[in-house]
Amino acid sequence: MPADEADQPRGGDLSRAARRLYAYAVERHSFAEAEATEALGARAAAAITELAAAHLLQRASGDGPERWSAVAPRAAAARALAPLALLVRETHDEMDRLRGRLETLVPAYEAGAAHLERNGSGRAKLELITDLGAVRALIAELVAGCERELLTSQPGGGRPVETLEEAIGRDESLLARGVRMRTVYQHTARYSRPTAAYVERVTALGAQVRTLGDALMRMLVFDGHTGLMAVPDRSGAALVVREPAVVHFMASAFERCWVEAEPFPTTVSPEAARSLSDELRQTIVRLLAEGLEDKVIARRLGMSERTCQRHIAEIMRAVGAKSRFQAGYLLSSAAPAAASGDEAGS
Repeated sequence: MPADEADQPRGGDLSRAARRLYAYAVERHSFAEAEATEALGARAAAAITELAAAHLLQRASGDGPERWSAVAPRAAAARALAPLALLVRETHDEMDRLRGRLETLVPAYEAGAAHLERNGSGRAKLELITDLGAVRALIAELVAGCERELLTSQPGGGRPVETLEEAIGRDESLLARGVRMRTVYQHTARYSRPTAAYVERVTALGAQVRTLGDALMRMLVFDGHTGLMAVPDRSGAALVVREPAVVHFMASAFERCWVEAEPFPTTVSPEAARSLSDELRQTIVRLLAEGLEDKVIARRLGMSERTCQRHIAEIMRAVGAKSRFQAGYLLSSAAPAAASGDEAGS
């Protein structure tokens, strides 16, 4: 590489000559261009221009020839960034002004929406609700108006105690009106005592509850005409669905899960626990072979990541894998071989 190219700055970096000149400058109170040229060569003049543009050199006060002195890098950065900081502040101020102007329209929008609601027309087929309090209020309203059947799919293992306490009175009132209620949990919910106690109370009133290992989506379907779906990566938010075709799809998805699910026992015998544990491990094996991460597998199975990692560690020991990657490879390789053996024996 030619010397001239090697000395050129790259990607906004200082050139080699500028770096040499800056090292020269910081060792002196001030210097003149002629002094720098004598010490560093012909490139000193260009280096002075470069450093001055970067706010790393400033003109020194005094009589006589023009002299320069070094500026501390942090001070130089403050000078260089000052215009950008001002621009950012002005942009934030403009954003606040724009937000304020738009928010003045909120009362008019809410009044119009309330008018449509009172007249029973104009309801959106899809509506995103991001406030958890508003979601809970809507669920209570829909449960109170439910006349025939409520379908509920609840992934994630056992439900929080406060959620169950909120739901029990509402659901008991629903069942007392003769409304049919079916719920699908994940297998891991069986190990939650509060959830099992809730299930025991609602099943005594006629509710049906089953569990499934995987492939659940969080949703509620009211009388086959209104659905609520969880919103991925937005905790507490819900999508309200009134489009008939989409609600029908949600109900059909629930029915497919319902057929494959098993009844939720309020007490789990040691034999049932072992059987359930084996099924969970088989599901983990399948998801591990697909290359999913621990936290993704844990979320899909409704268990803590620590519990999932313990199961994975046991599976790795069973197949003789030294790494998670190797376990996934061995398991994915074993699956086709097992399928071939089944075909040969049939």
